[in-house]
Amino acid sequence: MARVAHALHILVKHLEQAEDILKQLNKGAKFQTLAKKHSNCPSGKKGGDLGEFKKGQMVPQFDKFVFGGEILTPTIVKTRFGYHIIKTLYRT
Repeated sequence: MARVAHALHILVKHLEQAEDILKQLNKGAKFQTLAKKHSNCPSGKKGGDLGEFKKGQMVPQFDKFVFGGEILTPTIVKTRFGYHIIKTLYRT
């Protein structure tokens, strides 16, 4: 059976901005609110919600974190698109 995950993300161009957003999240800011305000991805309008996706559908660095990193802990991951703050909600 294919593995699936559900994640939220915020995509920005610069590491400094990603670090600032992560600090705000760690202080209790709402992920969805910051995604709507800052994300360069169309998913930002939906609070950064990427929905459920299969292993291998995302770029390698993103995929590696979502299917191997911490659950529910927002983390900065760099890809060719920029810096993502990713929050994995669950994975199978």
